[in-house]
Order: sequence, then structure tokens, then C-alpha cells
Amino acid sequence: MRLSLEQLPAALQRGLAPVYLLSGEEPLLIDEAAAAVRAAARAAGYADRLVFFIDRGFAWDELRNAAQSLSLFAERRLFELRLPSGKPDKGAALIAELATRPPADVVSLIITEKLDKKALDSPWVQAIVQHGVWVPVRVVAPADLPGWLGARARAGGLDLEPAAAEIIAARVEGNLLAAKQELEKLGLLAAGGRIDAALALRSVADSARYDVFQLAEAASAGDAARALHVLQGLKSEGVEPTLILWALVRELRGLWQARERGRLHGQHRSGWNLAANPSSRALARLAGLPLPGLLLQAGEADKILKGLAPGEPWTALIGLTAALAGALQPARVSGRVA
Repeated sequence: MRLSLEQLPAALQRGLAPVYLLSGEEPLLIDEAAAAVRAAARAAGYADRLVFFIDRGFAWDELRNAAQSLSLFAERRLFELRLPSGKPDKGAALIAELATRPPADVVSLIITEKLDKKALDSPWVQAIVQHGVWVPVRVVAPADLPGWLGARARAGGLDLEPAAAEIIAARVEGNLLAAKQELEKLGLLAAGGRIDAALALRSVADSARYDVFQLAEAASAGDAARALHVLQGLKSEGVEPTLILWALVRELRGLWQARERGRLHGQHRSGWNLAANPSSRALARLAGLPLPGLLLQAGEADKILKGLAPGEPWTALIGLTAALAGALQPARVSGRVA
């Protein structure tokens, strides 16, 4: 049968299949799924674990002999096959046999990369789907990463604010292992309390002398010199451009809401769309701010930061900061400083 990652724990509680196939391109999720299978196998008495690293020169008779022999150390055994290529070649028939006619004392765990269509249609994969369990592990898309972090935090008993999840996602740039480590670190820092955006930013910037909120506040207040000075400080301290853009967009959305809805001091909103409460100095400039153009420029800067448009990220951020502060007109196309 085919199962998702989310379905695997419940399936393992119901009992072990003769063979498990884990395939995909997310090392953290693959490792965690494999650990779950190993733990279930140990709990069921499969204490003898044999690991086979299958490369081009692998001797398949070694696996065949192991399957046909009795374990010297335990009644039940877990065979773990590391198959990086996803192509067992000469061993395909043997893997299919482990699925269709498994030895009574063996559970097999096969770990491989993402399988292409040809591999999915092969007899050995189809044998596993029919008689065992196949868990395809999909890449977590950048847009889904905040939700993934939120779900992981809830599973771990953590109270993660959506805006904090957005900040972590922006910092790790799709690296799930780094995301996991950031979440664990923030859980310790929060000491059982809520992980909010401010805590996430402090953790990201460590002990930086500047923070992205100072930048956004100075820019929206029209203090170009201060804003550009803070931006330079953030750059020198290694703060990620994505976090800086997040803060600037947050400020722009707060200004937009203040203009469109007459909200001078509005409610708290969560997520990437979290809007700032503009300062009185910023609100005094509101009527003259070209907000549509600034938001377009922010969108273009976002493309540059993601490598989807030509340009240099810090140049784009300088241009957006200066435009918000009133030192430049917003650039609708590239976000570069003229």
C-alpha cells in the first residue's frame, strides 16, 4: 500500500508489514520515517539490524544468503537496504521476493531517492506496493514551510506564533534540518512560553546591535539617513535579506491598512501578512507615500532575493528602503537604486 508520512505512525502501531520503501529528496523526513520503522521493529522483537549499502559493485548474494540463514543474535531481524540510485538492477528480483515471500523472521526497510516513473512501474516497486508499504516523501515547498513548522511545533507541545514560523522559514530557506534546529532552539529559549516574532528575530540576529524593526520604523518615518545606516549595520552583522524584506513589507502593509481602512492603531494580525502599527511620524507622511509603487517594488525585490529576477539583493533592499524613506521614487521594475 501507499502511505503518506502522516499515515505511517498509525500504520506502524497496527502492525509491521514485511517490507517498507521510503523514497524522496528530504533527508530529514526520510531519516525520521526510517527511525519510526526501526523503533517499531525493535518493539516487535526485531533486534538484529543488518545494513546493506547497495552500490554498483554490491554482491547481491550477500543479501540472499542473509535472507536464507538464521540470525545468530536474535530471532527476528531488520534488513536495511540503502539504495541511493533507486535502481537495484540485478537485485530487483531479490527485492521483489523479499516483498512477496519474506522470510518469517525478517522485515526489510529500503531507503532510496525519489523514484522516476520508470522505477515506479518496475516489478520490484509494484511488489512492495502490493505486499508492503511505500512512503513517498515529498519536498516541502517554501510556501508550505511555515505550516509545516506550525504542525511540528504543535506536535512537540510548542506554542509557535504564525509570524515566528514565517521568520524561521525565511531564515532557513527550505533547509528542513536547519528549520528543526531553529525550532528546538526557540523552544528552549521560550521555556514553555509562546514563541513570538520578537523572540524569533532575537534568536536569528543573535546579539546584533540593530534589528529589522528599527529599520522599518526609521524608513516609514522618513528618516533616510537613519534607515540606511541601520540597513548597513544589518548587512555587516549577517542578517538575512529575506528577514529585512519581511520587516519592510510588514511596515508597508501596516501603512496600507491605515490608509485604506482608516486604522490608526489597529488589531494584531498573524502570519506573513502581519501588519505593523505605524508610528505617528509615519502616519503624518501617509498621504504623500506612493504605497502602490512601494508594494510593487517590494514584490520585485522579493523576486530578486529568490533568484527569480536579475539584480543584487542588497541593492534592491537599499532601493526599497530609500524609496520608503522618501529619498528616492519607488522603482517599479528592478528595485535598483538609480
